[in-house]
Amino acid sequence: MRVALLGFGSVGQGVARMLGEKDLGLTLTALADSKGGIIDPDGISVPEAFSRKEKSGSCGGQRPKVSALDIVNSDAYDVLVEVTPTNIETGEPALTHIRKALGLRRHVVTSNKGPIALAYRELTRLAGEKGVALRYEATVAGAIPIIHTLRHGLLGNTVAALFGVMNGTCNYILTRMEDEGLSYDQALGEAQEMGYAEKDPTYDVKGLDTALKLVILANTVWGMDAGLADVQVTGIDLITPEAIQLAMEEETAIRLIGEAIPSRDLLRVSPRIIPRNHPLLVEGTLNALTVVADMAGELTFIGKGAGSIETASAVIGDLLYIRERYAGIPEGRPDARRP
Repeated sequence: MRVALLGFGSVGQGVARMLGEKDLGLTLTALADSKGGIIDPDGISVPEAFSRKEKSGSCGGQRPKVSALDIVNSDAYDVLVEVTPTNIETGEPALTHIRKALGLRRHVVTSNKGPIALAYRELTRLAGEKGVALRYEATVAGAIPIIHTLRHGLLGNTVAALFGVMNGTCNYILTRMEDEGLSYDQALGEAQEMGYAEKDPTYDVKGLDTALKLVILANTVWGMDAGLADVQVTGIDLITPEAIQLAMEEETAIRLIGEAIPSRDLLRVSPRIIPRNHPLLVEGTLNALTVVADMAGELTFIGKGAGSIETASAVIGDLLYIRERYAGIPEGRPDARRP
């Protein structure tokens, strides 16, 4: 199966590395970053792409210059993997890439939260109309296969609620404030030095990243048409060492929790006080999610919520699902693929 990869940052490089190292029946035939791209029907050499990136700042190098849209509009791939940076206001340029690929009857796998949160209903409808797959496991909780579980593993269950720790940056900051008595600013500075927080941490610490993930989960589970504006959001940037200490004295802890309870019309992200023995009390950059289902009961999933290879795990899983689900269709004929 031929794969086009848009985005060659941390996640894209993780995906490319795994495609190059593992014998998965997946061939990387197109690759682009913000500065250029390359198309090779015979398969792109991943080591050479890394070498070009290191030397010139771009994985491309073909002349005339190849853009991401050139790749999307080409016939060089069966599945588009869209892992460019997230834009929570417009979803662009990823939203355009995904729309065009689906319109051309190509499968899409993405880690990009913006398009899925902003245009979930439109994109899933378009994928259905065109008879192709839209997979987005990597948008939520990194290596934890929560979306696959909700879509497939819990078939027949009625899911009443879900809640969890979905942002490793916030969890790291709160853990360090708790363990070392650091102030918020000190813990944030440490997180930035460690590479867990961006130079501008607003997206994480204000709870927006968690809110986007909550929207994606809610739309996936209950078919809502929810958006970021439907989520009550409070971040962690006003939490003090005194609040952390008080919670510790009460044998509790503070964590940023996203929760969705449709029976209460509730989508909320906020710091919550939880008992020390609570399953969501995870340390460092870990994520944890609990799903409440009528037959299965409460299920809690814990794992790495971010990281190049960890997120690549989710992307690769989606790619292999598509390969198996759509097996038997001749390669090179994406227009003939049907569910």
